Amino acid sequence: MVMGVSGCGKTSIGEGIAARLGIGFVEGDVLHPIQNVEKMSAGVPLDDADRWPWLDLVGRALRTAQGDGLVVTCSALKKAYRDRLRQAAGGDLVFVFLEGSHQLLRQRIGERRGHFMPPSLLDSQFATLEDPTAEQGVVTVNIAATVDAIIDAACARLAEMGIGVQIQQMKGI
Repeated sequence: MVMGVSGCGKTSIGEGIAARLGIGFVEGDVLHPIQNVEKMSAGVPLDDADRWPWLDLVGRALRTAQGDGLVVTCSALKKAYRDRLRQAAGGDLVFVFLEGSHQLLRQRIGERRGHFMPPSLLDSQFATLEDPTAEQGVVTVNIAATVDAIIDAACARLAEMGIGVQIQQMKGI
């Protein structure tokens, strides 16, 4: 699970990690119910009632692919959301937390085109974020680097946890 606030690079980093590990990738935003997308597009932050069904869909995607391994992106801003994802996934779940400064993220969101999440919602994302770094099964990577360097750092930290080895064993490699 690649997590963090809007604009941190979840999709690019998630795709890169999945490619390096040789497993599938799902962009968690595509699992949002249309009502959530419409709400965010209008600049209205999601509340917990909006997020629970989405988190269940993300967890179901993880559970379905569990034997093959899967990288999914999801903001997972609150501990309760991460716990819900762990439960819905039905197994071990590792989070790669993409951490960055408010200033850097505001700049990246301002440069991005064609995304439904407006820059105005960044403040609400930071207000909602409960830092996961003290939780078990969380790898924190700072995003003030190139995409390749961030992927390298994330994969190195995952390897320290034995993640690449576990995936190879699941695949019989």
